[in-house]
Amino acid sequence: MQLLEAKLQKIDRHNYRSYSSLRGEYKFVDFDFYIDITQADPYAPASRVRAHRAWSLTDLAWMKDQSADYQRAARDFIARAFADLAQQENGIRIDRPGQTVLDRTAVVFDDEGIELRFRVNLPSDGRTIIAKKTLNLLTFTMPKIIRRATIARELDIEAMKRHCEAVEDQVALRAQLKEHNLLAFVADNSILPRLAGNNDSPLADAVPFIAPESLAIELDAPHRGKIRGMGVPTGITMIVGGGFHGKSTLLNAIESSVFDHLPGDGREYIVSDETAAKIRAEDGRCVHNVDLSPYISNLPMGKDTASFSSQNASGSTSQAAWLQESIEAGARALLIDEDTSASNFMIRDERMQALIAKDDEPITPLVDRVSLLRDQLNISVLLVMGGSGDYLDVADTVIQMHNYQAIDVTAKAKEVVASHPTRRALEGSESLQRPRTRPINRAALKALLEDGKFRVQVKDKTAMRFGRELVDLKALEQVADSSQLHTIGWLWFQLAQGKGWEKVPSKAFANMLNDDWFSMMPNYGDLAKPRVIEVMAVLNRMRKSEFK
Repeated sequence: MQLLEAKLQKIDRHNYRSYSSLRGEYKFVDFDFYIDITQADPYAPASRVRAHRAWSLTDLAWMKDQSADYQRAARDFIARAFADLAQQENGIRIDRPGQTVLDRTAVVFDDEGIELRFRVNLPSDGRTIIAKKTLNLLTFTMPKIIRRATIARELDIEAMKRHCEAVEDQVALRAQLKEHNLLAFVADNSILPRLAGNNDSPLADAVPFIAPESLAIELDAPHRGKIRGMGVPTGITMIVGGGFHGKSTLLNAIESSVFDHLPGDGREYIVSDETAAKIRAEDGRCVHNVDLSPYISNLPMGKDTASFSSQNASGSTSQAAWLQESIEAGARALLIDEDTSASNFMIRDERMQALIAKDDEPITPLVDRVSLLRDQLNISVLLVMGGSGDYLDVADTVIQMHNYQAIDVTAKAKEVVASHPTRRALEGSESLQRPRTRPINRAALKALLEDGKFRVQVKDKTAMRFGRELVDLKALEQVADSSQLHTIGWLWFQLAQGKGWEKVPSKAFANMLNDDWFSMMPNYGDLAKPRVIEVMAVLNRMRKSEFK
């Protein structure tokens, strides 16, 4: 502290850039403080700092003996506590978690203690350093927050334990899905509706979800015990019902539950296959050498669809590409909402078949391929469908949502199929191959970086700038936090350091995203672990990507 004070007095009333002289390590009485990056001016991103506190000073060393998932949740809880404390002060900010409990770098546990990684806005008068304000911020306000966020007596330990146990329960429930042939599990009394389109908190006074008896199953959670809920089977499942009755709300809850949620979210006992990928139509996106031939062929002017590329894909083409890319990235389940799909990709009804001959229609609709996805590729499909009954012919399970409650109408759907047989002709071949793996040119990624330096900018979940390219991500609904995009950028940066073509990029990213993934990352506090599904989805949307 004395060293820091002396340095500050030396640069008092100097130009703001003189703050760079503060970089380095400082020994406080009960923690070590590191200033890693100082902002160039008051309007630049805040300075990056770290504080490391020994376990012996926290009374929290017992957490070292807990599971990796328990520790992940405990780090998340401490980050939230720090964020709440920092909110009362100006100038200090940590990467605040949302409704999901992700593996983050804002708080890190090591053998010696707890490290907090956060940002500090260094005070100024215009562009002039005010040493007295900075000294108060760094030697009084900041230490107070650090100490309160990392000592047992200042934390609600019982709430922390509930937080961590809820995460361990979700991990255990998700691990049981495969054993019971389930794509997802929705616990009784879950709250599905959200507060608003821009607020992921649970809706107050929402109708709690209760599983229909025919789909009810009990799974075992290590802390809560047996939990009853609805099992969504693998295979082809349709969610049907009238408008505003909760079809898309159920799908949204399932798609978000590839990640764990915090207690009180309402979805903390909903879990989904961790590889489930939501796909949709996305007009105007780029496509890089994707095999679309199972769904689109015989294009005008003889354009090849076995290795299709475009910088301006149509709705149907983009959705077919997304489907193939998701399977290539390892998805075992696809989630689709009719409302955000291209209608001609989903269905071509009897009348349209009669009007337009198959030879004149290059698109083979999903309704004619979805059973092959299930039977030949072992891919499950969960569909929200309100306008086409032709999918009833291939559905294994049909769930009707009525007043936000689920009703198993599978038997009734089979009766409807028998009494109202379709006369539409089946289109496409009777076989389906898994999409090929496309190597990626690492040099194309590196070429986007000026002087080979890392440049990633992320403001929210809708876009990411990597070097010179801005990637539009508005359609990616399963990105849980913008911090995952920071990590994706770093993974690309690591990949770009190699030479030649990476033969299996999804495998390379999976190896990077191991249990010790953040060891290859910088000491940044705004990184969160993504799935390989999202890493590849973002990469596929980079217009300068080069896939072979």
